[in-house]
Amino acid sequence: MSKIVLYWHPMSSATPVACALAELDVPHERVKIDITTGEQRRPDFLALNPNGKVPTLTVDGAPMFEAVAIEMWLGETYGVKSGLWPAEGTPERLQAMAWSTWSYVTYGAQLVRLQAARDMGTPDDAHGTAGHKGMDELLGLLDARLAKQPWMLGEAYSLVDLIVGSVIGYSVYIGAPVQKHPHVLAWLGKVQARPSMQIDA
Repeated sequence: MSKIVLYWHPMSSATPVACALAELDVPHERVKIDITTGEQRRPDFLALNPNGKVPTLTVDGAPMFEAVAIEMWLGETYGVKSGLWPAEGTPERLQAMAWSTWSYVTYGAQLVRLQAARDMGTPDDAHGTAGHKGMDELLGLLDARLAKQPWMLGEAYSLVDLIVGSVIGYSVYIGAPVQKHPHVLAWLGKVQARPSMQIDA
């Protein structure tokens, strides 16, 4: 088995990756990078991730970064056998890739707008209002999907639920109107209740 090392910091964007490793029961080593003291800018870490951010994952010494890329790789590599990621060549695999990316890119873009407005102390300005409205519309799309099925890909929980749920869960803390979407709210509660989501990361 490959030697996997996760470079992480508690309560950061590395947390969903740590949760995915736990859900998949993948043996790995964790190396804490203290982003509060600037460890992410050390030359040895920048050699692994030139962005100077966590998460970073190495596989037998070869690095990769960006949480959603790591999560999808983990799904493809370890999740198919356990039933937590759809097999290659199936319609479900296409949906898994699409919704995982949607959460970080499409929904994430609106999340960033609202986060930036809140950080500047202007959550009700044009950017904050537009971000809130955009998130509400996208949550409506997600709610319609979850009204038809209990989990992102159908009748069974998958790593896609963890991936999308991690982003939606974070967005709650910055004011996303998740409570307006009952199917999303109920689904998110189920995702967050899983043992893998309780890890100290």
